[in-house]
Amino acid sequence: MEQLPGLIKDLALILMAAAVVTIIFKKIKQPVILGYIIAGFLVGPNLSLTPTVVDSENVETLAHIGVIFLLFSLGLEFSFKKLARVGGAASITALVEIIFITIGGFYIGRWMGWSVMDSLFLGGMLASSPTTIIIKAFDDLRMKAMQFAGVVFGVLIVQDIVVILLMVLLSTIAVTKEIAGVEMLFIVAKLLFFLALWFLTGIFLIPTLLKRTKEWLDDETLLVLAAGLCLGMVVLAVYSGFSAELGAIIMGSILAETTKAERIEKVLAPVRDLFASIFFVSVGMMIDPDAIVQYKWPVLVITLFVIFGKIFSTVIGALISGQPLKQSVQVGMSMAQIGEFAFIVATLGLTLGVISPFLFPVAVGVSAITIFTTPYLIKLSGPFYNFLEKKLPPYILNRLNTYAASSQKIQAESKWKIVLFSYLKIFLINGIILTALLLLSLKVLIPFFHQHIESSFLAKVVSLTAVLGISSPFLWALIAKKPDSTAYRELWLHRKYSKGPLLMIEIGRLLLGVLYIAFCLDRVFTTSVGIMVGFPIITVFLLIFSKKIQSFYHRIELRFLSNLNEREKAELQMAVNRPKLFVAENSLASWDAHLVDMEVSPHAVYIGQHLKALAWREKFGINIAYIRRGNRVIYAPKRDDRLLPFDHVGIIATDEQMINFQKAFDEKEMSELEEANTSDVVLSKMVVNEKNKLKGTSISSSQIRERTNGLVVGVERDNQRILNPKSDLVFEWGDVVWVVGEREKLQKLTQQKEKS
Repeated sequence: MEQLPGLIKDLALILMAAAVVTIIFKKIKQPVILGYIIAGFLVGPNLSLTPTVVDSENVETLAHIGVIFLLFSLGLEFSFKKLARVGGAASITALVEIIFITIGGFYIGRWMGWSVMDSLFLGGMLASSPTTIIIKAFDDLRMKAMQFAGVVFGVLIVQDIVVILLMVLLSTIAVTKEIAGVEMLFIVAKLLFFLALWFLTGIFLIPTLLKRTKEWLDDETLLVLAAGLCLGMVVLAVYSGFSAELGAIIMGSILAETTKAERIEKVLAPVRDLFASIFFVSVGMMIDPDAIVQYKWPVLVITLFVIFGKIFSTVIGALISGQPLKQSVQVGMSMAQIGEFAFIVATLGLTLGVISPFLFPVAVGVSAITIFTTPYLIKLSGPFYNFLEKKLPPYILNRLNTYAASSQKIQAESKWKIVLFSYLKIFLINGIILTALLLLSLKVLIPFFHQHIESSFLAKVVSLTAVLGISSPFLWALIAKKPDSTAYRELWLHRKYSKGPLLMIEIGRLLLGVLYIAFCLDRVFTTSVGIMVGFPIITVFLLIFSKKIQSFYHRIELRFLSNLNEREKAELQMAVNRPKLFVAENSLASWDAHLVDMEVSPHAVYIGQHLKALAWREKFGINIAYIRRGNRVIYAPKRDDRLLPFDHVGIIATDEQMINFQKAFDEKEMSELEEANTSDVVLSKMVVNEKNKLKGTSISSSQIRERTNGLVVGVERDNQRILNPKSDLVFEWGDVVWVVGEREKLQKLTQQKEKS
């Protein structure tokens, strides 16, 4: 008998256990992730009643691949560009919560007598909330269209990105064993440098690659290419001294800016789900019931800290960002849990061998409890706000509401801030690229020329020419590129700016360029030779070729911006601009009304009815702002307009109105509940004979269409075929009738004809 490798047996056991348990969890409406963890416990080494996984080392490798694809998918969904568009409210809320809960987790660990590294990783484990669990809870509770849900989604985006950076920082600390302030600053600076460099390079190269190869990118090839790019960035990140997880999310965020992002998500989903299930099962395999019982008090303490600490810090962060008290309470009570990131951080610590084994079951116990309480806390957020409203003194409520209203009115930036931000972008982008090119030259180019050119002087000249040649476009931008804004031009016309701050900035950037050139000269020649000979020659060269260098830089910049905005341009071409009236939603925040875009289901019961007959405004108090149908938008629709399948409807309503209205909007016909099965539709044939008694009847009078839900597509008569016959065609003896219809009804029709 053929001997199967142990890994195949283990995979069969893992996947079967995961499938059975998750089906049960879906039936009882519990998170699938918990089902995977329970399945892992059932096949793990700590339970002797069931079969056990043998080759755990290979399973851990597959689980690591699962983490990589999970974070790659996360990057595809939550890109750095999305992070920039999230807005101040979500960013402030997330940062306050992360800082509070991370520092609090660290000190709770120290209070319980844990080591510094265990306490650090505990803080990192508690920092994020599970995106999938919260979104599922909102779907189940029909709260996805609530106003506070938008803030929650923004906070989750910021959390995911920040926790990724925190995870990379933890892994670097674990490897270097350095926690001192200077080393931490260096680690953060190095991390930010590589993040920016990889993102800039990736956006410049990868969208262009996808455009050039689009005619060959079917789903199979796109999947292979995306997975290859992901794993390639993982290898690059590890070689650069960072974690594999950082590489995965960076590549995801780069591909998220391309027009292929949705297709990549779609083709990658089965691979991601398969490996992710193995990862979560491997988490369950590490559960030790004895350890959970032994550390039951830490589990209880940390659970209480997560629930109350996250609610408190998130509410405070939302209030600071200018959200009303009610919305702040709803946001806070939606995020009082930890999820999959806790397992990823704990797995990272175990892999690096820097945390104690007991930390993992503690994380699993806390996660299971807090995930279970999530829907109940979200549901109780409204009643809890009502309780607070009654108990808080009126002057505090007035102060909070006044602060929220005034915060939302602060929208415009000063011209000076706009100009400073433009200068900062020029310095950072070109400074990062110049630093990277200089490092590349020192490590690769200069040694290469010295190795292959015999004359030392000639090697130095060629090296210096190559370094400054590839650096010249970005060096010109650092020294001379002006901010592209009317604010800059307006400020330059004012003497107090052009002769003061702006002049100092221009002098400062010129000095930075001089320092860069001087550093390159010092690395290749002696200082005296560089100053006396090299510097004048380089200055003359830059002046002579400045226009060509400037033109080349503009081409590079244009290509980068084109790639960066490629996805947005494609979306704009397919969509119609929303009405300008509803862009400034902040003006409605004081009375909790907001705009929600909802899609009409093809099975909705109200399809085809006039808005006048529906009377939604009278019944629910909502207003319809627009109906978007394909490329056409009906602004402020009239009472005689109708709703059709897949229409997008802009609804203006308060949260309370949306709760009542969504039930009516989501109401569907019972036929939707019947699962369509196209495999039951067959092409069948029958011969006209004395048994079926079709002779002399026409196609319409035979009632074949009504009885089979089918269609007569052809008749074969005297070796001739009549395709798509007319309904008045009369059947004759020996005709072969071809019918497309439901298998069972065709068989039933034949039997009835024969019996009759």
